[in-house]
Amino acid sequence: MHFSKDRIAALEKHTRTHFINSLSGFKSANLIGTQDLQGNTNLAIVSSVIHLGAHPPLVGMIMRPHSVPRHTFENIIETGVYTINQVNSDIYQQAHQTSARYAKDESEFNATGLKTEYLNDFKAPFVAQSRLKYAVKFVENQHLTVNGTELVIGEIMDVYVDKSALQSDGFLDLQAIDTVAVTGLDSYHTANKLNRLPYAKK
Repeated sequence: MHFSKDRIAALEKHTRTHFINSLSGFKSANLIGTQDLQGNTNLAIVSSVIHLGAHPPLVGMIMRPHSVPRHTFENIIETGVYTINQVNSDIYQQAHQTSARYAKDESEFNATGLKTEYLNDFKAPFVAQSRLKYAVKFVENQHLTVNGTELVIGEIMDVYVDKSALQSDGFLDLQAIDTVAVTGLDSYHTANKLNRLPYAKK
């Protein structure tokens, strides 16, 4: 099948959204934990977390346009800290529910039954049930004028991971901790590793 630009544009809005969102394939499912200065906690599922560099350890994510209240983005800008918590198969349904629209003073933690966890005096909440989570300090954001989204860049400060995932060379075996991936907006998957290949040389 061939989908031209015109054919894509002619698709019904929700059909087009599912179609385009599925094109980029399997993505990591992460819960972003934040808290405002009044102590209101917020939790939002994000599938756009990307590695930006290891030295220093930087991570980025795309946040939707700030045309309506975006509590996660607002809390990050306000406090300068947030957590990234990978989703596993035990909590993927609760994680998905965080994409619903809740009021700013209504915590997604409470609404979904996910538990807050505060570690080493970090001011943003972690998800207790996540098996790989990290504390992030906000560095900068870039407004993308092409579609109004925000590229949020942060520095990884602390990492908490189940011992079963860590291999001797530093590699994290995400399959060992049952991490799930997401395609499109609502399809969740577990992964099966094919192999680890040696460093490619010419």
